[in-house]
Amino acid sequence: MSKEKIILGIDPGTTIMGFGLIKVVGKTMSFLQLNELDLKKYDDHYLKLKLIFERTIELIDTHNPDEIAIEAPFFGKNVQSMLKLGRAQGVAMAAGLSREIPITEYSPKKIKMAITGNGNATKEQVAKMLQSLLGLKTLPKNLDATDGLAAAVCHFYNEGKVEIGKSYSGWDAFVKQNSTRISKSPLTPKGGIKSVKK
Repeated sequence: MSKEKIILGIDPGTTIMGFGLIKVVGKTMSFLQLNELDLKKYDDHYLKLKLIFERTIELIDTHNPDEIAIEAPFFGKNVQSMLKLGRAQGVAMAAGLSREIPITEYSPKKIKMAITGNGNATKEQVAKMLQSLLGLKTLPKNLDATDGLAAAVCHFYNEGKVEIGKSYSGWDAFVKQNSTRISKSPLTPKGGIKSVKK
C-alpha cells in the first residue's frame, strides 16, 4: 500500500499569507485546501507576525502535514519590504520547526518553473495551471492562496531530486546549516548559539 503524505505550502506575506494543502498517495497528488490569512486591517507589524505564527500552528495541528514547502522572499529593491517579508517567512518557519516538521524553501522562480515550465510566469498563469492540474472549480480573488498551493505542488514535483532547495528537518538542523551565518551576526552572543537537547 502506498504511503499517504500531506504537504503544506506557504506563501508568506505581511499583507496576505497564502497557503495550500495537497495529499500525496504514491505518485498521485490531490487537492485538499487553499486559503489565505488577510492581515491588511492590522497596522501593528508585530501583531501580524504573531497572527502568522498562530495561523501556521493552527494549520499544522488541524491537518498534520508531513512536510512544509515555503516560498523564499524574492530580492527586491525595497529593503524594508524585504525585511518584513523575511520576518513573515521566519515566523512561519519557526511554527513548523517548533512542531518538528521538515521545511524546504523554494525561490519564486523555481516554483513558477515547476508549475508552468516558465520561471517568469505570472501569478495568473501559475493559478490557471494549478486549476488545470488539480481540477479546481474556481480560483480565489487574491492569488496569494494559489502561490501557497504552488509551493506545495513544486515540492511534490521536486521530491527525490538531490538539489531541492534549503531544507530543514528541525531546529537543530536549521542552526547547523546556518552556523556560519548565525556566528557572523552582530546579534549572536559571544561563544555562538548552542543547540540544547531536551
